[in-house]
Amino acid sequence: MTVEAPYTQSYGEVFTRRWVVDTLLDLTAYTAERDLGALRLVEPSCGSGAFLGPAIERLLASAAAHGRDLGTLRDSIRAYDLQADHVRASRLVCRDLLISAGASASTADALVEAWVQHADFLLCDTDERTADVVIGNPPYIRYDDLPDELATRYRETWPTMRGRGDIYVGFIERSLRLLKPDGQVGFICADRWMRNQYGAELRALVARNYAVNHVWTMHDVDAFEAQVSAYPAIMVLGNHSQASAVVAETTKEFNAASAVGLRKAAQDESLNDFSDLGVKAHRLPHWFEGGELWPTGSPARLALIELLNDHFEPLHDPKNGTKVSIGVATGADKVFITKDPSVAEPDRILPLAMRRDLTTGEFKWQGNYLVNPWANDGSLVPLADYPRMAAYLARHPGVRNRFVAKRNPDSWYRTIDKVQPDLIHTPKLLLQDMKSTIHPVLESGGHYPHHNLYYITSQTWDLEVLGGLLLSRVAQAFIEAYCVRMRGGTLRFQAQYLKRIRVPRPDDITPVTREALILAFRNRDVDAATQAAADAYGIDLVEYEL
Repeated sequence: MTVEAPYTQSYGEVFTRRWVVDTLLDLTAYTAERDLGALRLVEPSCGSGAFLGPAIERLLASAAAHGRDLGTLRDSIRAYDLQADHVRASRLVCRDLLISAGASASTADALVEAWVQHADFLLCDTDERTADVVIGNPPYIRYDDLPDELATRYRETWPTMRGRGDIYVGFIERSLRLLKPDGQVGFICADRWMRNQYGAELRALVARNYAVNHVWTMHDVDAFEAQVSAYPAIMVLGNHSQASAVVAETTKEFNAASAVGLRKAAQDESLNDFSDLGVKAHRLPHWFEGGELWPTGSPARLALIELLNDHFEPLHDPKNGTKVSIGVATGADKVFITKDPSVAEPDRILPLAMRRDLTTGEFKWQGNYLVNPWANDGSLVPLADYPRMAAYLARHPGVRNRFVAKRNPDSWYRTIDKVQPDLIHTPKLLLQDMKSTIHPVLESGGHYPHHNLYYITSQTWDLEVLGGLLLSRVAQAFIEAYCVRMRGGTLRFQAQYLKRIRVPRPDDITPVTREALILAFRNRDVDAATQAAADAYGIDLVEYEL
């Protein structure tokens, strides 16, 4: 099986390790004890046969055990690949296995011609509801990296391919639609679609028509024979009613023996929690409904998320004037950000808040400025009115080569985002975009946030009270449950995750608790903030593992 280099059109081949392949074959019940010749296994992107070879080994062992003639296995396998070299390599793997099992050359040739096909899985003719098992590792290619015509055909064919996502979304959708009743899809695949907006349609499809059986997060696991930054997870989805689901979080120590232990434990429906080298797992009694982001965590943490979702309002709430957003993107930071305020007229220079200003927990400005080409009414200022700024930008011709400049040549000197003039004077909580723990910092006004910072403004909250809530492990639990994790445990504090944090109404927090939150925020005391937050929410810290 090939893993295409994520987010490129490179076809460099990276093999999935054998123990991962065997784990997925076991989880989808494609085992030699069954009469596999009566089933159909589909491999959507077979590469050189890393998945296909082990699957055929099991098929041939099953045929021998059940007395099946090898010539009757023509419909047992369907594998696809776009690259002729991969098709030839996979056919060679299949043929060698068949010959070793006693097939004649003519039988082997006929079977491999039927089994491995040179075709685009997303566009080739294949009847729905024909597969008992679909297995593999779908390719990773961003929609933006596809030829426009091909991307349009994919999107028109597979409704879940929305937004700026990845082609594996379409592979998952088509695989699901191929399943017979009780059939299963077993993939090792990037898990971004579970916790990003572009996966909403796919999540809704799964919740509506299919079931989640397993999700094993494997970001730091050595699952491939070459290093790829794909943030993979083992997932098994089924064409049946949703029952319980096994969720596992692994570390780099997770290995073949750990996988065998977890697989065997998962066969026991009474399993609630499981721990072994490099893995902690638990069984959820149900899965999540609709297309909302899928949270992860222990049963206690998921119960906390459900409780707070049911009884409290989201942090981002236009009704009470609380807003979560991101700072300004320039498209050319080396030009538009400067420590020299003399490069432009004084009213074209804004003090800029950046990540390093937050490191101590107090806002300590490092002296960066934004060269601001925007008037207060949202239009670009005429360069002729600002000769100093015009001369500075003219010294940096690369600004004209940006996509946003080429699209609007008359506006070549714009930043990607407009500057909102009122924001600079508004007090705001600032949060870094990537960090291991939530780290809100108060900026009292006078600085404009950069795009590597998210900011929160509010017309109703005392921002220090809100800062205490956000400093707590309750807020951290929301981020950990919903966000995309980077390697090494770093969290992405994107607006879509921050907006999901639930908070009490400001007026429902007692004066004593308000003061405790303020003091904890000023002292950067996470434990005190967590205790005060528990009082504000009315929850028990031990019960919810906080």
